Amino acid sequence: MSFMKGDLLTRTRKLVKGLARAEPVWLKAMEHTPPAMFPRADGKVKRISLPEDVYIKKFFQKHPDSKHEDAIKLCGYNPPPARLFGLRVLDLKEQGVSEEEAMAVADMEYQVEKKEKKKAYARLKQIARAQGKKPPPNPYPSAIKEIQAGERKYVHDRFFNPKILEIVQKLKEDRAAEMQDRFRGGGY
Repeated sequence: MSFMKGDLLTRTRKLVKGLARAEPVWLKAMEHTPPAMFPRADGKVKRISLPEDVYIKKFFQKHPDSKHEDAIKLCGYNPPPARLFGLRVLDLKEQGVSEEEAMAVADMEYQVEKKEKKKAYARLKQIARAQGKKPPPNPYPSAIKEIQAGERKYVHDRFFNPKILEIVQKLKEDRAAEMQDRFRGGGY
């Protein structure tokens, strides 16, 4: 029945009229009170767009490095700076400020906040060094540095893990033996 078009009621009617199936008991009752029809999607998923999306695109055009520096953290609660920028522009526009001025103010606020965060972290590092302690981790690391920090262990293992060094040594010996075979005349 999956190849036939229509809902259950029309499919069953077609099968009964074509004598392919006996008339079910529930068919007459269902014809008197058919089930509710829900609108169907066209098969196309509409793109979700928020009012601030226009300003987020403009933010990323002006600050392309922010895509990597201020990556979206899926497990975090704080929205990314680009979304805050877009929301701030919309808020200023609701207050009656023109779009250009609102974007300039929101951009200025973003840059000031970014500088303050860097200064605060630099001050924390100075205090930690003065006390002889290890400086705290950067609360605003770049996404690239976070990825590299996660991979650092594997890079270190590559050069210092004895098991891996043994495998590398075997591969080098195999390659050297293969090259000798080629030069002896067994090659191409």
